[in-house]
Amino acid sequence: MTPIRRKRLMYVVLLLAGVGASVFFASQAMRENLMFFYSPTQVEAGEAPVGARYRLGGLVLTGSVEREAGSIEARFVLTDTQAQIPVSFSGILPDLFREGQGIVAHGRMRADGVFEADEVLAKHDENYMSPEVVEALKAAGHDPTKGDPEEYQRQKP
Repeated sequence: MTPIRRKRLMYVVLLLAGVGASVFFASQAMRENLMFFYSPTQVEAGEAPVGARYRLGGLVLTGSVEREAGSIEARFVLTDTQAQIPVSFSGILPDLFREGQGIVAHGRMRADGVFEADEVLAKHDENYMSPEVVEALKAAGHDPTKGDPEEYQRQKP
């Protein structure tokens, strides 16, 4: 093998190693930042990962919102009509956040069974609900496109 070919081969090997390392690190970063969606029923069934961040979606249970005066701490219960998960959030809630509202919260489950949200997202108008929340509610036996969400909130305490 001539010195020129050896040099070219070295460049090709180094280029392939660099591309391989880049792909590996990019896939690791994406895997670490990937957040899956779970409904309250799936969380109660133990399908959600323990200690990992994920998205929890459902409806804010009517009468469950608690706020301390002079504090940005809020507590509420998220439901999909089958199961209920208490949520704690420290921050400013979206303007459209209210009871009976479909929301998605990002965070982790604490050891005491309370979902610690670090971000809360609410729908942007009265006709929109996150596709994940719609699917979770349909799986729980309620079609959110029909009827008033507060109607089944009253049916299940």
